[in-house]
Amino acid sequence: MTFAALAAQLAEVGRECYSRGWALGTSGNFSAVVSQNPLSLAITTSGVDKGLLEASQIVEIDSRGRVMRGAGTPSAETTLHLAIVRSRGAGAVLHTHSIWSTILSDAAGDAAGGLAIDGYEMLKGLDGVRTHEHREWLPIVDNTQDWSAAAPRIEAKLREHPDAHGFLIRRHGLYTWGRDLAEAKRQVEIFEFLFEVLGRKRGAAWQP
Repeated sequence: MTFAALAAQLAEVGRECYSRGWALGTSGNFSAVVSQNPLSLAITTSGVDKGLLEASQIVEIDSRGRVMRGAGTPSAETTLHLAIVRSRGAGAVLHTHSIWSTILSDAAGDAAGGLAIDGYEMLKGLDGVRTHEHREWLPIVDNTQDWSAAAPRIEAKLREHPDAHGFLIRRHGLYTWGRDLAEAKRQVEIFEFLFEVLGRKRGAAWQP
């Protein structure tokens, strides 16, 4: 798919995530692979309102995060997108900042190291999952303002949990991915549904 087509689709996904409360204001960032060899990504620029996101606010970057096409500064979390694409062979990476993912990423506690989700039919919407008996483990990593330095830590965490369909950043939000943008978007929808179920079920007073 061309950069222009992917940029239009990413803008649409961004606006939809905003409308559903998953990427309010300038939060969240989204990318899709334009080319595998050499690697290049279409990715949202930093500091843009996702409710007003347009294709012109998407840039194409190379494997080192340098802008090849378009105007603007790539997302501050560009190195995470590149790390996920390399580690998982993903065709698209989506990052949301919903209320429920933020609460659950904090409520799970430092000792847990992650969030377990099992027994729900909606888990079958995740890639390769065929039964509600599946147990999804989402690692939780600490937030930082230096993702370039933290990228190796994320790659190590992904190697440690090869079956994970995403991960949470504490008090921050969700990262998930897919073979293409449609699959990544579906996984965001599945996770956000499950986060809300868990949050409502446990209640604000829940303790791990």
